[in-house]
Amino acid sequence: MRSLGLDIGDKRIGVAISDPEEILASPLATITRDDDDKAIDAILELVAEYGAQRIVVGLPYSLDGNIGRQASKVMAFVEKLSGCTEVNIETQDERLSSVAAERLLVEAGTKKHKARLQLDAAAAAFILQGYLDSLRVSDNDTVY
Repeated sequence: MRSLGLDIGDKRIGVAISDPEEILASPLATITRDDDDKAIDAILELVAEYGAQRIVVGLPYSLDGNIGRQASKVMAFVEKLSGCTEVNIETQDERLSSVAAERLLVEAGTKKHKARLQLDAAAAAFILQGYLDSLRVSDNDTVY
């Protein structure tokens, strides 16, 4: 099963995809968010193209753990998206994902200009990878 990861911003949406075994998340694309309906259509095209059966959306909690203004915007977008698809949509805490993704790109030697272009998709991959890792941890939990 494949999952699609989303890092939803006001201007762009970073997209990542998992491998079929849901072990590894990879940056896929960046969608310009000029119009929510067009952005949703682009997301659904990727869902169909890759056969994704789950969408994981980064939810930007505040550092204190509360849902702030940006998280409310993301939830409103998720509500619109969920009305257009039967695919299961999950949320994943994305606190500091953009910072972590930018750090990884810099450490990989990506030039600053290219890093900015890849940042949204890399942040989506970071979010999706965290979700996939949490699935493996919960699958491997042993009760004594």
